[in-house]
Amino acid sequence: MTSTDAPKRLGRRRSGAGGGKPRTPAPHAPAPRTPAAHTPVLHFAESPAPRSAAAPLVLIHGLAGSVAWWDPVLPALTGLRVLRFDLLGHGASPKPGAADYGMAEEARLIAARLDALGIRRATVVGHSTGGCVAIALAEARPDLVAGLGVIDTGPSMDAFLGNALPARLLATPGVGNLLWALRTDGMIRGTLASAFTREVAIPGRLVADVRAMTYQGLTKTDRASTAYLVERPLPARLTALGLPTLVLFGGADKRWPPSCVDAYRPVPGCRVEVLPGVGHTPMYEDPATTGLLLHDFAFAAGSD
Repeated sequence: MTSTDAPKRLGRRRSGAGGGKPRTPAPHAPAPRTPAAHTPVLHFAESPAPRSAAAPLVLIHGLAGSVAWWDPVLPALTGLRVLRFDLLGHGASPKPGAADYGMAEEARLIAARLDALGIRRATVVGHSTGGCVAIALAEARPDLVAGLGVIDTGPSMDAFLGNALPARLLATPGVGNLLWALRTDGMIRGTLASAFTREVAIPGRLVADVRAMTYQGLTKTDRASTAYLVERPLPARLTALGLPTLVLFGGADKRWPPSCVDAYRPVPGCRVEVLPGVGHTPMYEDPATTGLLLHDFAFAAGSD
């Protein structure tokens, strides 16, 4: 595995010369894109798979996460070229203060990386907030996305159950800034509590990645994902896209009621899988089943 260059939602209320005759671009071919000089370049980790029959699999973590949130499922993804991205403000990606942390911008930055790598089609899967980014990527670049997967991404803010007390306090103006300045590993583990239902030993890497974030990056991403869900429910977005879709949900998620997956069932071409006894983070709570589902979906959606 080579590297180049915690998911959680804060407390909220419910609610990408020469003369002669010009050439005509091939149908559906993406227009050339030259990123601006100031455009942040996202970090990603790649697990190569020479001569894979399927399109690459792109994995996008959730709020306060990093590429490390996908580590447990990597053994099940043998035979696939896997690219795990750190979102802006997360992991080893840049953490600018004055930046757009919107879902569309995060998607644009991932698309720019894929274009630079010469990847023309990929299966894209996102966890929690990463699911919003995955869908935003398909909306902006339908030429690039062969299939979509969302893991424990609620269909709309109406279904959100809330969060652990430390996370709710972090979202409180004034108090949140102070708590973030004084953050400890214990506090960070407390904010991650609702991300797991099964007993999971949270690796120090996940805690360190949260600690390295800026308060602006955390809260701006949180507000942006809320705005994306409020603007239009995800099932409606997926229906408009018409792509092969996998919705994977933990049957004991503490942040979203498992029954909310029913909102996805009417989406054409959507497969819904609920994992009994699993919480908000299936990659850590049931990596074998989660990895197998992702592997099979990526081969089905991304094979010619």
